[in-house]
Amino acid sequence: MINKILGYILLVVGIVIITGSMWQSYNIFSNKISAPLIFSTPPASNTTTNTGTQNQQDQLQQLLSLATQKQVGQMISPDTITKILNLLSWSLLATVLVFGGGAIAGIGVKLIK
Repeated sequence: MINKILGYILLVVGIVIITGSMWQSYNIFSNKISAPLIFSTPPASNTTTNTGTQNQQDQLQQLLSLATQKQVGQMISPDTITKILNLLSWSLLATVLVFGGGAIAGIGVKLIK
């Protein structure tokens, strides 16, 4: 008797976890809410420090790095990359939740039988 009650409870908990994560995913991918912010775009710093101790090679390397960052930023904005990473991380978490909810519901079904 207690196994059946516990089985039904686990079945309901598993279904709630699956349904909740799928509903949250629907809201995120239909742009009703934003994905959890796991990654953020660092503030851009365009300041260069010119000290007397820097040699020309260091200055050239810094200018080359800034030019490369500017060109990559024109092709794909850092905000877009951050948004893609946040969506991917949510997708991974939702997958784990769905499989976990399925495992919990499976244990509940076994207890019901």
